[in-house]
Amino acid sequence: MRTYVITGGTDGLGKGLGLHFLRRGDRVIAVASGAAKGQAFLAEARRAGAADRAVFLQADLSIVAGMRQVVERVSAATEAVDGLVFGAQRFRTAREETADGLEFTFALAYLSRFVLGHGLLGHLERAEAPVVLNLAGPGGLPGRINWDDLQWRDGYSGMRASMQASRCNDLLGVAFPARHPDARTRYVLYNPGFVDTGLADPLPQPKRAALKVLARLFAKPVGKAIGPMLALMDAPPRPALTAYLRGKPLEPAGEDFDPAAAARLDHLTTGLLDRIPAPR
Repeated sequence: MRTYVITGGTDGLGKGLGLHFLRRGDRVIAVASGAAKGQAFLAEARRAGAADRAVFLQADLSIVAGMRQVVERVSAATEAVDGLVFGAQRFRTAREETADGLEFTFALAYLSRFVLGHGLLGHLERAEAPVVLNLAGPGGLPGRINWDDLQWRDGYSGMRASMQASRCNDLLGVAFPARHPDARTRYVLYNPGFVDTGLADPLPQPKRAALKVLARLFAKPVGKAIGPMLALMDAPPRPALTAYLRGKPLEPAGEDFDPAAAARLDHLTTGLLDRIPAPR
């Protein structure tokens, strides 16, 4: 029996992966903020005969205290983590600042992955074939990192913040094995493309309705989209870092994967976290 930790594990791709793992006999720790969806996930686990192997951790991954709490709670719940899936993200049309003074998308879609990945590495290393699957956007829309204003205090748009988070995650994938050169854990960046999930829910009308129609017509259903991800998690690639777009490998090279930029972001992120005190 393997153990998987999935952020965003009660909805969309995260939920699809989690239920698949449960049905085949594995253990899943689903991390999400919403109690109702968490209870619905546990109910589905019970119907699948997997109640004793399903765990829901309710946590706010947009604040550093919530990120650190998840590391502590997972560490207390299991000795080893076979797979760590990062799927938590939520689109914000207007800029929102967290209690830590950070832009919401930066905190949830990038910083939580930084904290949990490094924080749970010891547990990953105890597994037979450990893997991190970061559902981000390699090979997608280009975007850019706003180095002079990572928190988008000026010129914010939801798309700019989301694309910056994707570029940050590209660099996180580069920096992770550089920081842990002897680790056996493989790091996979995966862009699933257009999948029929709850992406449109935060949008105002009429954009929400339009995107829902497009999703019904053109998006891949979750059940089909998770196939290539499952293959990568069951047999992690040999290189320390790999990247994929809808199951097709990408070369993790070029500007989006620049080692100097990865080191710069790693340094900035570490400094940012050092300035946010742990709760007493």
